Amino acid sequence: MLVRPAGVGDVERVAEVHVLSWQVGYRGLLAQSLLDGLRPAQRVPRWTAAVRQAAWPARGVLVADDAGEVVGFASLYPTEDLDQDPTGVGEVASFYVLPAVWGRGVGGQLMAAAVRTFGVAGFASATLWVLESNARASRFYSRLGWEPDGRTRDERVGGFMVRDVRYRRTLG
Repeated sequence: MLVRPAGVGDVERVAEVHVLSWQVGYRGLLAQSLLDGLRPAQRVPRWTAAVRQAAWPARGVLVADDAGEVVGFASLYPTEDLDQDPTGVGEVASFYVLPAVWGRGVGGQLMAAAVRTFGVAGFASATLWVLESNARASRFYSRLGWEPDGRTRDERVGGFMVRDVRYRRTLG
């Protein structure tokens, strides 16, 4: 498997991985009607913009490429959290792996590449937000050295309020 910067030709597959990951990973955590209504085409504009706005190594989308097929992705950029310094803190804004390859090490390799990329960008630490009720994701991030930093936020997802927990990892 190869982890590489995403190109415009990858955005449709990134959108598919995004939707499939939500539909499986958030089952029972978000409204089923929301999950059933997700369509990759709705996410293509978002990922096209993210890929076109890449400014490596501080901003961009990494993809996990398994023999030419995108099976995961990570969206990286300087933090936008107001209590953080965007010159010193990177954020993993989105991190999803195709459910069909969960448990095969793809996520670990993808996250290791994200952490390396943040180091090259000169960030001292990195953060990410996790749905508070997503125990599977929380365990995954904890195994890779990420820890909750005590910050939470409430946001509306599909008409429902959810709580996110911020995780942090020191780089270097």
